[in-house]
Amino acid sequence: FLWRWRTSEKQSRLVATGDYAPSILSPWRAAEVGSPEYALTRNYIDWITLLPWGKESEDHLDLDLARKTLDKDHYGLDEVKERIIEFLAVGIMKGEINGSIILLVGPPGVGKTSIGKSIAEALGRSFSRLSVGGIRDEAEIKGHRRTYIGAMPGKFIQAMKEVETRNPVIMLDEIDKIGASYQGDPASALLEVLDPEQNSDFLDHYLDLRFDLSKALFICTANQLDTIPGPLLDRMEMIPLSGYIAEEKLQIARKYLLPRQLKRVGLKRSEVKIGTPALRAIIDGYARDAGVRRLEKEIGKIVRKAAVKILGKAKTPITVGKENIKEWLGSKLFTDERKLPGVGVVTGLAWTSMGGATLSIEAVHTHSFNRGLKLTGQLGDVMQESAEIAYGYIVSHAHEYPIEEDFFSSAFIHLHVPAGATPKDGPSAGIAMATALLSLALGKKPVRDIAMTGELTLTGQVFPVGGIREKVIAARRSGIRELILPIDNQDDYEEIPEHIRKGIKVHFAENYTDVAAILFPVRKRQH
Repeated sequence: FLWRWRTSEKQSRLVATGDYAPSILSPWRAAEVGSPEYALTRNYIDWITLLPWGKESEDHLDLDLARKTLDKDHYGLDEVKERIIEFLAVGIMKGEINGSIILLVGPPGVGKTSIGKSIAEALGRSFSRLSVGGIRDEAEIKGHRRTYIGAMPGKFIQAMKEVETRNPVIMLDEIDKIGASYQGDPASALLEVLDPEQNSDFLDHYLDLRFDLSKALFICTANQLDTIPGPLLDRMEMIPLSGYIAEEKLQIARKYLLPRQLKRVGLKRSEVKIGTPALRAIIDGYARDAGVRRLEKEIGKIVRKAAVKILGKAKTPITVGKENIKEWLGSKLFTDERKLPGVGVVTGLAWTSMGGATLSIEAVHTHSFNRGLKLTGQLGDVMQESAEIAYGYIVSHAHEYPIEEDFFSSAFIHLHVPAGATPKDGPSAGIAMATALLSLALGKKPVRDIAMTGELTLTGQVFPVGGIREKVIAARRSGIRELILPIDNQDDYEEIPEHIRKGIKVHFAENYTDVAAILFPVRKRQH
């Protein structure tokens, strides 16, 4: 009977569009209710008839409404909001919003998922979130064949059934964490889903019918780009979210996080008072990461303890001040690990999937029995090569500086990057390592407390690096107000919002001699 129905073009078309009559289902009346084919076919017909083949929701094509929605749900992120408004404006000009895939990239806790929800609300579309992190079976994307026991459609067809429209906003969370196994490569299966040229005829293995996914708006989130396959990344429009500075976190805590936590506990704003100095202390000592998730957890801890005190007949309002924050949250989670400038001690800047971070680099002269270089701090292959390049450059150019002539011929140098339990890798610490070695050889500390980033070549060229915005935010968060960046990253720095750059002095270096002239203003040797 399944073959009879499948070979009937008219019946297939009517069932696929949902416009069928009871007489069309007559081939199944002969099937026994207890037979396996009955349950299989009944489930198959249910899926086909419940999918929104031609049903669409009407978009709210209003830029003012979109701005108000984004501003209501998120503080700051002006560049991200502007990119989203531009994207919506293009859709308004065309009369429809489809055929695009947005990729939100940033550290955890900066609001990637909530931005997707705000976009759906601004457009008036249904919202569905799919977490694709850890998926290893491509059948999760394209469905199982109906010949398998327990076969089901893929996650996208399931999402379409849930939202009941064919133009929803579908969020693919943690797309950088998709796995691959002997069962297939889900990232490759996503190519058909996310390609605007192909997804109008998306074929799910379970349905074995073409379904149009081109009307859906796909929003993907990721913490990093390295693990996303190139062909998949090429189909997306990337919007970076770099994290928040302390002032932005303060406003977010006051306007969003504290009211939300009070509402969850059932308290009023008048019953718990957390002043601005206390919030600054929480941000500085307990929530110094790029996002605000940890900050919300610490505020929630205070609110819960306040609820216990109120139930214990404590007098309201309960006031939390900077001076007694330790009583509420315990010892600080973050301390100022940045060391004061000293001989052989330099502050570098690093990018991580959690945002930017400062990186202390130390060099010491251990003994003079034999020359050599020892590296510690759990450095990756790229960072070890950077250290060797920095050592090679300083040794080969030692004659240009007032360094003892036989220093490197007999000195055994130990170069260390603290926090040895944390793996570190990346091509951006070259000039910082060279500066630590030069400071040690000169016996002088840098003249100013400056953080730096940039890759170094054996000829002394300073090459550009990535993550400039995250690194500038990390320096500002650590209290450093003077930076050295590669000259080729000048455009990247100028694209950073003005409120982040305010009060920061930047030197741009083309060659390592520019770096040395800033940190060690001494005359070179005359030959």
